[in-house]
Amino acid sequence: MSDSEDNSTERTRLMSSSVVMNNEGTDGVVIPPSGTSGTSRTVPSPQSNPEGNEAPPAASNRQNQDEEEDDEMLLKYGAKHVIMLFAPVSLCMLVVVVTITTVEFYSDSGGQYLVYTPFHEDEGGAGTKAWNAVANALIVVGVVLVMTVFLVALYKYRCYKVIHGWLITASLLFLFLFSYIYLTEVLLTYNVPMDYITTVIIMWNFGVAGMFCIHWKGPLLLQQAYLIIISALMALVFIKYLPEWTLWTILAAIAIYDLAAVLCPRGPLKILVETAQERDEPIFPALIYSSTMIWLVGMADVDPADKKNKSTANSTENINSAAEDKDVNLIGNMEETNGDGEDAGFDEEWTNRQQTDLVASNSSTTSEDARAAVSALRQTSEQGQQTTNQTPEDDEERGVKLGLGDFIFYSVLVGKASVTGDWTTTIACFVAILIGLCLTLILLAIFKKALPALPISITFGLIFYFSTSYIVFPFTDSLASEQVFI
Repeated sequence: MSDSEDNSTERTRLMSSSVVMNNEGTDGVVIPPSGTSGTSRTVPSPQSNPEGNEAPPAASNRQNQDEEEDDEMLLKYGAKHVIMLFAPVSLCMLVVVVTITTVEFYSDSGGQYLVYTPFHEDEGGAGTKAWNAVANALIVVGVVLVMTVFLVALYKYRCYKVIHGWLITASLLFLFLFSYIYLTEVLLTYNVPMDYITTVIIMWNFGVAGMFCIHWKGPLLLQQAYLIIISALMALVFIKYLPEWTLWTILAAIAIYDLAAVLCPRGPLKILVETAQERDEPIFPALIYSSTMIWLVGMADVDPADKKNKSTANSTENINSAAEDKDVNLIGNMEETNGDGEDAGFDEEWTNRQQTDLVASNSSTTSEDARAAVSALRQTSEQGQQTTNQTPEDDEERGVKLGLGDFIFYSVLVGKASVTGDWTTTIACFVAILIGLCLTLILLAIFKKALPALPISITFGLIFYFSTSYIVFPFTDSLASEQVFI
């Protein structure tokens, strides 16, 4: 065989391979040309989907594999995150109990009450106090319902800036005003002198660091610590400014409200959680305690659907560019060969005839070659997606999340139980809340959907409080006074 025939054979092989790489439409995948802004889309072809109704088996297998991986991750990380929730809940209740027992300011209302409780229970008998407590509880739950509906409406219509402004204002009040009041009372209680300049410097650094950690970025432990502090401060405010009977009634009413708001089909909290899941967005970190990090930088400016389409377009463009680069290299080698001083006997007429033969031979290309080329591209795409799915962002979104309201009302119950100084009742309520939280997390693992965290824990806490305070403690006290040991 002559040298010219060898060169002809080599050029034919190179051009045939380049045509196969560019003919990805044979398996139903359409990739836009480079320079277009559209995203890739899948078009069913007669070969890959004859009926046009059934999904390809690869997609169903991939979905089953994802479900199995989710179950494995649930078993692996479930117990760990349950334990990680016990520690912050216990710490928040401990801070409230220690403050109530040491700082007298928060255990004595001083005749001042919240504006949401117009009935103060100062006069009258048990019947009057009972209906005053019920009326106050209904007012407080009504305010909570209205504010929750307003928040859900803002979130549903993507008013992220309004929500951020609302939450930032509340955080400023807690991190600066309420924290300053707490620091002042602690210093007065322990008789620690401190000048105003030092106090201002401490509060400024404390508040600014908290705003960064909660509403922007910061270390995970620091963010969790600030959320626990905010919950404890709010619990202390409720304990101080709510009348006694009203407080217990509000705890029972808010547990019932939480049950309805999360489980009812049109419940505001259920709508909020479902909307966040549909948009693939985390709920605002100022409202949720998470055992993992949540960052919301730029959420108000970026649509998650656009982000998803953009990532798909990027992966498609990478594959397309890789194929085009290979084609350019192949054709470039041919042009370099043809660009020599001698055409080696291959004139323009021979080139035109050869291209015509290639087009004809391309129509008879076997489906196995085309599928092999497309499968190679798919493997590259799946590897890129797996690498993307294993980014730290997914690890940050894992974990069990608990609303700050749950922290607040858990601490209110235990803190109010500690006002009387009865450690038996306080410890009983503490254990009851942890048992209820554990049962709630077990149900969460079974049903795998958002569940209310207040009803079981608050119910157990109220039962343990009244039974221990009015039955167990008097019984043990009488036994101790009579020196009867069991």
